[in-house]
Amino acid sequence: MTAITTLIDRPAAAVSGAELCVPLIDGRTSGYVNFDYAASAPALAAVTDHLAALLPHYASVHRGAGYASQVSTASYEQSRRVIGEFLSARADDAVVFTRNTTDALNLLAHCTPGEVVHLDIEHHANFLPWQQCGARVVAATPTIAGTLEAIEAELACAPAALLAVTGASNVTGEVLPIAELAAIAHRHGARILVDAAQLAPHRRIDIEALGIDYLALSGHKLYAPFGAGVLIGRADWLDAAEPYLAGGGAVREVSVFETEWATGPARHEAGTPNVLGVAAIAAACTAIATLDEDTVARHEESLTRLLRSGLADLDGVDVLRIWAEDSDDTVGIVAFTVEGFEPGEVAAYLSAEHGIGVRDGRFCAHPLLAKLGHGAGAVRASIGLGSTAADVNRLILAIEALRTCGPAWGYAKTEGHWAPSPETRPLPDFLGLGQLGDLATPGCGSFAA
Repeated sequence: MTAITTLIDRPAAAVSGAELCVPLIDGRTSGYVNFDYAASAPALAAVTDHLAALLPHYASVHRGAGYASQVSTASYEQSRRVIGEFLSARADDAVVFTRNTTDALNLLAHCTPGEVVHLDIEHHANFLPWQQCGARVVAATPTIAGTLEAIEAELACAPAALLAVTGASNVTGEVLPIAELAAIAHRHGARILVDAAQLAPHRRIDIEALGIDYLALSGHKLYAPFGAGVLIGRADWLDAAEPYLAGGGAVREVSVFETEWATGPARHEAGTPNVLGVAAIAAACTAIATLDEDTVARHEESLTRLLRSGLADLDGVDVLRIWAEDSDDTVGIVAFTVEGFEPGEVAAYLSAEHGIGVRDGRFCAHPLLAKLGHGAGAVRASIGLGSTAADVNRLILAIEALRTCGPAWGYAKTEGHWAPSPETRPLPDFLGLGQLGDLATPGCGSFAA
């Protein structure tokens, strides 16, 4: 095929690892192409710079009298304000720091005072906590309009406290109409939670304007991969629930037999918090806010269109969609299968022979993959602020070569994990572990992921 050409040849923002070179299976090296943003995005350069400045001042927060402790406390609490403003939260919304989106959603599940309704297309993080609570599941229909009607019918049939939905699918990148869903929920006396793990890295979100009651996200997908997440939303449910964790920092007063719990975010933030992870999210929000929103949107839309159309034009490649006709609104996430090859085999080939990193498996969305007829999994390519047209071109040409000529190396499947056979690529010297083939555990089986 003709190589893809476009003016979108520069990244929208500087990210860590942009100059990374990786070994190939034949002994050569190659610049790394990262198509795994949806799993964990690289840190923005501005984030690593901010953390480098903060690290010498790292100390305990809230209870230390030392200067470093005061600086860390100021950073931690300022981060609440910065993140809340970035997401246009209401003035009285609580901003609670968690480990990640999964932790944030489990926290809200702990606090929700009634029944929950969600779709069958959710990531496990927005599925399993509600499944354990006996939530009602609405099956997505072949159209978005039909899906909205099904949700409205379910909420009209019986009251619910919460409608829990994804903002953008982590499998197909398709975006749901959040404002319409919020209006439906509120019309029937329910609140709405948005799992924004995949939406926030790609779109600016206005919590108040969209009518979102609760929103959860992860720093590691928002260019701040340092182990923190956020739950933002109305404080009353959070203040009324028992603390998510019992421990220091979540209390006002403790006696031998009784405890008076704190209200506000502290109620659910027991223990020493992830000060650096929180600061990283705030730094990412600050950096993203300085980017021209329209320019970033055009950059992603162009690359996503190239990626989708380039893959769809290849013989034997099937691009996954939930809604075939009315889902033109997508973020930079594309899942696909290649006829004649298992997803894990495709991912191993791309890594070993082309220096391209993708994700394969079921993406913690088993019910959705089964619904789409790909219960054995797929390959996912996801783009971000550091992606370029040259990256998209390399991926499409690599898949075309696989379909035309097959792999140039042998690959074997062990315990569900595909890898080159033999595996010759060395690990970085700083790990002191030899080469990839020496690892005792090959990794998480692609079928289970």
